[in-house]
Amino acid sequence: MTDNSGPRAILVTGGARSGKSRFAEKLAEDSGLQKIYLATGAAHDGEMSERIALHRNRRDISWQTVEEPLDLCAALRRECSPGRVVLVDCLTLWLSNLLFADKDIAAETNGLCHALSALPGSCIFVSNEVGMGIVPENRLSRTFRDAQGRLNQDMAQACGKVVFVAAGLPILLKPSSQAEIRL
Repeated sequence: MTDNSGPRAILVTGGARSGKSRFAEKLAEDSGLQKIYLATGAAHDGEMSERIALHRNRRDISWQTVEEPLDLCAALRRECSPGRVVLVDCLTLWLSNLLFADKDIAAETNGLCHALSALPGSCIFVSNEVGMGIVPENRLSRTFRDAQGRLNQDMAQACGKVVFVAAGLPILLKPSSQAEIRL
């Protein structure tokens, strides 16, 4: 994770309950760096409060938690430094927050992707892959699914490494260990 071949950022994606957060937490723990958990979720109801508590209880006291539902770039500039690893969990909730706050999602995504190259420390981003199911029946859900797909594509380009997690098992997507695919 600390090589100099590109941005020191890893995107970890996968479906709901795929094990992506656990995998990302283990990456951070194995780094030997000071661990910052940058939480984007907000407890708008009891069920979300329980989810947040489960994530929090899974981490030991060596983690510092920073909550930032909207201004992710400012939080990263503040928290990302040499000797630290910042785990952002998750981009999907951040995107939801932006959508409901009526923010310019394209501009926010662009700002985040461009900010990565200037960050002096390592980052791990967790994001849901939401486009592998049926086409949602309502406009808001389709808008969200499309925005999430674009965010994941943009982040995959900006990050030095991309991992897809399925059934708790990581699959390295970038850099690929496979031969280049050509026609």
